[in-house]
Amino acid sequence: MKRDLYFSKPVMNASGALGFTPDPKNGIALESFGAFVTNPLSPRPRLPASCPGLLQFPGGFLMHTGLPNPGLFSAIPKYETRWQKSELPIIVHLMAETPEETRRMVQALERVENVMAAELGFAPHPPDDFILATLAACRGEIPLIFSLPAEKILTLGPQLIEQGAQALSFSPPRGALPQNERSVTGRLYGPALFPQTLEKTYAAAKLGIPILAGNGIFHASQIHAALSAGALAVQVDASLWLPNPSPTQ
Repeated sequence: MKRDLYFSKPVMNASGALGFTPDPKNGIALESFGAFVTNPLSPRPRLPASCPGLLQFPGGFLMHTGLPNPGLFSAIPKYETRWQKSELPIIVHLMAETPEETRRMVQALERVENVMAAELGFAPHPPDDFILATLAACRGEIPLIFSLPAEKILTLGPQLIEQGAQALSFSPPRGALPQNERSVTGRLYGPALFPQTLEKTYAAAKLGIPILAGNGIFHASQIHAALSAGALAVQVDASLWLPNPSPTQ
């Protein structure tokens, strides 16, 4: 039976912000969330980047980590009990490397209690036909959220929703900055991203896309603005790393 995607509260963390399982010791007011999103999990374990980096620019920062993780099939026995006991429903973020492997990961999650949905993320610049093939392979009982660059949400989003995705979310935009006579590429975070988020949220809502707004959200007023623009819910990322974070207040 197909599960519904429903949030009791329209705010949650973004993938990569708070680890693989809810932790009440991290100082985040999780009672203000409607779900918990895990860090990205790949089919196989991934090591950290050989040269991880964090570079600042006006309005934010670039981060390159390599997305280290134990791999989904090691993560399930490690975190399953904590996911099941969590007061928040869990959204597991999966790194979609091939449609076949992603199908296996989604099917494994269908057997885990309290997993609300799978959020599928992709390597940079995924072809449309690859994303659509992944959706076709993974449709089943568990709701699917596709994490995509802002521009692809508008061009491919309607077709994904028509073919069975339950919602779309904003993946962090990518960029490059110079460091020691070389360029470092990575994911971009920071307040400077919010104007694009709000504009794309309006546009997605007008197309009838159930959208989880994200990127650049640091204040409660921005959460309210995104919800007023038509977002189904909001994902908060880097503001959760600040001292005494309270983005929902």
